[in-house]
Amino acid sequence: MPALSLVHWYTRHPSRPSPPPLDDASHVTLIGNGNVSLDVARILLSCPATLSKYDVPQPVLDTLSRSAIKHVSIIGRRGPFEAAFAVKELREMMNLSEASLAPLAPQLLNSPPDGRLSRQQTRIMQLLKSGSKNTFGSTRKTWSLDFFRSPTGLSPPSATRPSVVLNLDHTTVDPTTRRAVPTGETSTLTTSLVITSLGFRAEPTAPFYDPALGHLRVIAGRVASTSGTTLRNVYASGWTATGAKGVLASTMMDAYAVAETIVSDWLPKGTMPPAQVNGNGGVPALARSIMCPDPHPEDPPPEILAGLEEGSVIEYSDWKVIDAEETRRGELMGKERERMDWEEARTFLASRRQG
Repeated sequence: MPALSLVHWYTRHPSRPSPPPLDDASHVTLIGNGNVSLDVARILLSCPATLSKYDVPQPVLDTLSRSAIKHVSIIGRRGPFEAAFAVKELREMMNLSEASLAPLAPQLLNSPPDGRLSRQQTRIMQLLKSGSKNTFGSTRKTWSLDFFRSPTGLSPPSATRPSVVLNLDHTTVDPTTRRAVPTGETSTLTTSLVITSLGFRAEPTAPFYDPALGHLRVIAGRVASTSGTTLRNVYASGWTATGAKGVLASTMMDAYAVAETIVSDWLPKGTMPPAQVNGNGGVPALARSIMCPDPHPEDPPPEILAGLEEGSVIEYSDWKVIDAEETRRGELMGKERERMDWEEARTFLASRRQG
């Protein structure tokens, strides 16, 4: 299953994916070693009682409490110097209360021949050398960073073998290209569940999607046409605009910057130059339909009005009501908040309006 489905499950995304089959999964393999991969591993290995203090929904906690997971393998094609995870994510994994890291081979922790490391690489190597807070073998749950491994295929479960067999090429890093290349050695890994976490690409059918970038064409928060002209009143932020890079703090700052751009474009005397409409050339009908010539919060485009009518769009005042209700439910349960899923939130708002 893709990591995105798992993240959508434990954050109650409106797509409503099914819960992962954790009851019989003693070994989980994550393909990819970026921040999302470590975040998924942290959720799967954390004690449900610890998570229950925060905003993890109760149905998610119920599934995690029945989990049979004993080990999580995190597969990366290259080595620790090329790992995509951040120091903060790795530190949180090291400090898990009920899990421990399998020791890494000593040669993986040697400094590169030129001895040059970035600040982040230096801190990551320090954490890897120190190891997890719990000694390996002292906990019921364990995890491993399996560097220099590249999946080449898998054999699904059968009547005689309930587990998945993952085929792996052993790799090394080409010193010129810095890409992973096979060494000729191979191995297999028996696992219960394979989760792929190999980066994010925006919806490829979206207008102004650039296949070469893997995300929308954006200039300073404004969506741009193929000619590079920014489009009036069309904006994007986060990974759909920048690609799969950065953590919550950086995407949050990007959202703030784009919000300032929107306000600046809307104000009569904005500090930023107004975006230009690229005529009709190369602009899909969908994008043309949302380009209000003079947008105003009290006079939204017809698509927004239709969304409000059908309940697929909510206003800020509605969000504040949902926020207050989730916080209230959380207080009754002794936690930060109890999240509603999208359908539950819509039903709740409808009942409030009828009342």
